Amino acid sequence: MKKYISIRKTAAFFFIMFLCLSFSFLFTAQAAAEQSGKTVDILFLHDTHSHLNSFLTVQDDQDMVLGGFARIKTLVKQAKAENPDTLVLDAGDFSMGTLVQTIYHSDAPELRMLGALECEVTTLGNHEFDYRSEGLAGTLFAASASGEPVPAMVLCNIDWDGMEAQGLTEDQQLLKDAFTAYGMKDYVVLDKGGIKIAVLGVFGEDSLACAPTCVLKFKDASKAAAAVVSEIREKEDVDLIVCVSHSGTNENEKKSEDEILAKNVPEIDLIISGHTHTALAEPIRQGDTYIVSCGEYGKNLGSLTMCQTEEGRWEAADYELIPVTVEIPSDIPTQEKIDALMEDVDAGYLSRFGYTRKQVLAQNSIAFSSLHDISRVHTGHNLGNLLADAFVYTVENAPDFDGNPVDVALAPSGCIRDTFAIGDITVEDVFNAYSLGIGLDGVPGYPLISMYLTGAELKTGAEIDASMSDFMTTARLYLSGIHFRFNPNRLILNKVTDCYMVDEQGKRIEIQDDRLYRVVCDLYSGQMLGAVTDVSYGILSIQPKFADGTPIENIEDAIIHTQGREIKAWAAIAGYLEALEDTDGDGIANVPAYYASDQGRKVVEDSRAIGDLLKNPNKYAVIIMLAALLVIVLAILLILWLIRRIRRTKSNTVMK
Repeated sequence: MKKYISIRKTAAFFFIMFLCLSFSFLFTAQAAAEQSGKTVDILFLHDTHSHLNSFLTVQDDQDMVLGGFARIKTLVKQAKAENPDTLVLDAGDFSMGTLVQTIYHSDAPELRMLGALECEVTTLGNHEFDYRSEGLAGTLFAASASGEPVPAMVLCNIDWDGMEAQGLTEDQQLLKDAFTAYGMKDYVVLDKGGIKIAVLGVFGEDSLACAPTCVLKFKDASKAAAAVVSEIREKEDVDLIVCVSHSGTNENEKKSEDEILAKNVPEIDLIISGHTHTALAEPIRQGDTYIVSCGEYGKNLGSLTMCQTEEGRWEAADYELIPVTVEIPSDIPTQEKIDALMEDVDAGYLSRFGYTRKQVLAQNSIAFSSLHDISRVHTGHNLGNLLADAFVYTVENAPDFDGNPVDVALAPSGCIRDTFAIGDITVEDVFNAYSLGIGLDGVPGYPLISMYLTGAELKTGAEIDASMSDFMTTARLYLSGIHFRFNPNRLILNKVTDCYMVDEQGKRIEIQDDRLYRVVCDLYSGQMLGAVTDVSYGILSIQPKFADGTPIENIEDAIIHTQGREIKAWAAIAGYLEALEDTDGDGIANVPAYYASDQGRKVVEDSRAIGDLLKNPNKYAVIIMLAALLVIVLAILLILWLIRRIRRTKSNTVMK
């Protein structure tokens, strides 16, 4: 019996040892699987919009100094010290947002500074087309001729075949020549420590809609990317496939273009997603594809490590958005290079307006709406109102004013690029707040235009804001001269419940539907009227007119000039601020307390009461309700027909 027990103990001992060794082997194998895979460290940016310098902005209701390529360079150097093979990528919209863009077409400061950051690959965003074909071609030629390191440029869904089949226009040929000179490709292959990485680029559908001066045609991003990925798999022995995309993500999955791209082209391992200025706290994962975004203006530097498992699948690890704050020291050589570029801006651009970039225009004690609120929070905003007021003031106080008063001015959220912090407002601050575009004169800065609209079209403009700007946030309108109220819970195209004007004493003035009113806005707003028409499927349509009611066929014919020069929108704002009353007596204008609120120009009536939802239906609401009623009637008739048919079938069955 004892011998039997001893054998049992011995067997149990060896069995336990076997289990321990087995588990040890499994844990060792798992650790080996985790550690034996290849890794790639990646830093990324997008939507930096010419923000080479650090800047003061309002974030979380606090004034903060953020960004700056000199500070980003410090972070890049730190990462490279730890891993010299760290890959730095950019996903487009590297231009248009600060004064340095005024030498975009002649000196290519943005591409040269991306090169200084050791960025290896970038792509085009919609704002790279803001200075028209000549501007984009100019920056590419200038970058190529600079002799400085610049990032490779990739973009795979330009439809050259389709354009060449119809014959290239002069502008299209100019861009093709510039792309060739720069060396643009569908994709590039990089070697990082023996790991081969293919990087391709795509340009999104919404990006194209936001680029009214773009003369190029594009293929569907997913189809083009799928074809290029197949080519990469066939021709290149690569480990990792990355896409720098200027398409963006969206809370609405049907409009989230980079998520759609990830679903349609699952072979892409990582998408750097630009365009929508999204800051993703965690990557979006679609299948085995990771989508990352770090926000706009270089406020954050994106960082992650891609790790390959033994199965060959790539996984994102150590993902982080590194805030670029004042605690990060500036890289001195990088800052010196930026300073030299800014001196060129003062001498070559601002001097023609009689300004310098650090010149103080006004002192501000008002808490203005943040840039996030301007585009995301659908209500009235004091910043937008001030900008619209500036347009009215400048046109009516021009030396050669034609005497026709401005009835309405508007500033769309899509053109407002920054806000004003408390303290001094400088020329640079004003330009940064309304920095986009170029005029017909070839001088940077969108000019103001003058057009006439009927009273009915003014009401349509209010409805565009109320009904369509949730789908197209660039169409949020901030107005001078018009007040309106809307209920977001009402039927689409019938959300506005009241729309009127006020005189200088604040007295209400009714809008006459058939009367022509003078409207002033920037050129971009006029160019985007067609896009609004498209988004509303032609239902909300506005036709700009001259004073005599003649339709304006070319919106550039409506540009306002004074003393032979275009009135630039940013300069109009600067002049208005400079002309405000000096209430402190220190020789500098002060922003009045009037702007502490939104002045009730756009009032939200958030009501679900039946009476509020149905009162004062307009023609669109009547059409929608009649259509809904027709559908209900047809459904009832169909149900009755089916019931009769079933009864007849049963009756025939019984008779048989």
